[in-house]
Amino acid sequence: MKDGGGTLNPGAELLFCALGGSGEIGMNVNLYGCDGKWLMVDLGMTFGANEYPGTELVFADLAFIEARREHLLGVVLTHAHEDHIGAVPYFAPDLGVPLYATPFTARLVAAKLEEAGVADEVEVIVIDHLDSFRLGPFAIRYVPLAHSIAEGNALVIDTPYGRVFHTGDWKLDEEPQIGTPATAAQLRAIGDEGVLALVCDSTNVFNAQASGSEGAVARGLVEEVRRHKGRRVVVTTFASNVARLQTLGEVARRTGRALCIAGRSLDRIIAAAKASNYLKKLPEIVNFDHAMSLPRGDVLVLATGGQGEPRAALARIAEGNHPIALEQGDVVLFSSRQIPGNELAIGRIQNQLAGRGITLVTDRQALIHVSGHPGRPELEALYGWLRPEILMPVHGEMRHMREQAALGKACGIARQLVQKNGDLVRLAPGAPARLTEVENGRLVLDGEIIAPADGEAMVMRRRLAANGLVVVAIGEGRRAVVSGLGLPLIEDYGAFIAEAEADVGAALAKLRGGAARDAGEISEAARLAARRAATRWCGKKPQVRVLLVAQEFAP
Repeated sequence: MKDGGGTLNPGAELLFCALGGSGEIGMNVNLYGCDGKWLMVDLGMTFGANEYPGTELVFADLAFIEARREHLLGVVLTHAHEDHIGAVPYFAPDLGVPLYATPFTARLVAAKLEEAGVADEVEVIVIDHLDSFRLGPFAIRYVPLAHSIAEGNALVIDTPYGRVFHTGDWKLDEEPQIGTPATAAQLRAIGDEGVLALVCDSTNVFNAQASGSEGAVARGLVEEVRRHKGRRVVVTTFASNVARLQTLGEVARRTGRALCIAGRSLDRIIAAAKASNYLKKLPEIVNFDHAMSLPRGDVLVLATGGQGEPRAALARIAEGNHPIALEQGDVVLFSSRQIPGNELAIGRIQNQLAGRGITLVTDRQALIHVSGHPGRPELEALYGWLRPEILMPVHGEMRHMREQAALGKACGIARQLVQKNGDLVRLAPGAPARLTEVENGRLVLDGEIIAPADGEAMVMRRRLAANGLVVVAIGEGRRAVVSGLGLPLIEDYGAFIAEAEADVGAALAKLRGGAARDAGEISEAARLAARRAATRWCGKKPQVRVLLVAQEFAP
């Protein structure tokens, strides 16, 4: 690693640095450095949470690699889930390098770029599934693995200092429904050639059982839909799970139901899948009006919104303001898992549906969903096939990554390296080691502005949400007018205002000499008096803003 003028660049070595996705699930951005060049794997995002009020999207801070973009060769995308491609429209134009993806992923990425109006600014290079390609010192090829989306891929990355097997998101599935994953023999052959480092998905490391097969889900869904003869059935699942969409088309056919689609993201995925030669046997899709004209037991509705998204089809169906109408006795199947952080939103919709007498079925009641990530038996199998010298867990919270490191050690992998976002580590030559921590963090999409997640605006917004706001306006004659927002005072509000205004007036009257004429001193005295009054009345310490509005305060 060279430090030339404060700019870290890889020397004759193989480096790794996660800017997102290590120590968390989602927002995957990984960097490999070798012989003066960088390679980025995935450019994902995650969705806003309560800690970032008023925001929808969260991104990794790319400042480290943006400062070295002249040394960045390209961005290789493993698959088309949002936590791996969602940040592309926001950052790819500024990075100024090509994107590499297999056909289905490339179509979805191209659609994102077009929607954002930046398609002309970003080159998307489509890689046939079996083709290898080279970017500087990196020789790369895709290895298809099963996952809950079409064209889930691992990457074999060959460098002068050793081979990396970067899993992306994966599982083992003997009945994947879509695509043909690499076989055990093919993976063992990769291991026979030697693998320096396995960079591996940690999401389900605590699961003692394998994740399960899409083929078993197909059978489970047919059985479950048949149980509800004569009832209108809605199924919600991840729109990107093309295998599940194919399964649900077959479920509709085998149960004698017409298939109806509700949700724009489903429309986009189906179009991209068909253009990539998937979903060839999907039944004809009927529109909402036709679906509602059919007998209740003759339609199967596939709807978006299983994660509680407030504007998605299922939320509107639950509220009763969607063309797809449900009545008491109808059924909603949740053919998806709850993403951590979405429990309250999902629960809200489920309670709305249950309150209307609609039957809910989740994967706890029936085999209607399996995960797209590997449980312990699958991890152990992959270790045995690849036999890496180093195991480096990614795609997990710290507890997941630590547990996978322990599992790898128990399975005989010689070295385990647990890192976090921002850790710059050397994989070769020599023993793997953490070298330093580089600039890293989070950004949020706040309205139309990308801003620091820990910036002043977000800090202030949290404080306002927690404690409310008091505004003090000081006019002619130093008369104070106080207003409070978000304080837990209803009947006592008027008394609080009167007392706060009196307190501010008394505080200003105590100022003497230069302080009595200094705008800063006046503002601070008023702020403290108003805040003490609010704390006395409601126990809160609100934000206080003082406005000096009289002519005498004009600069």
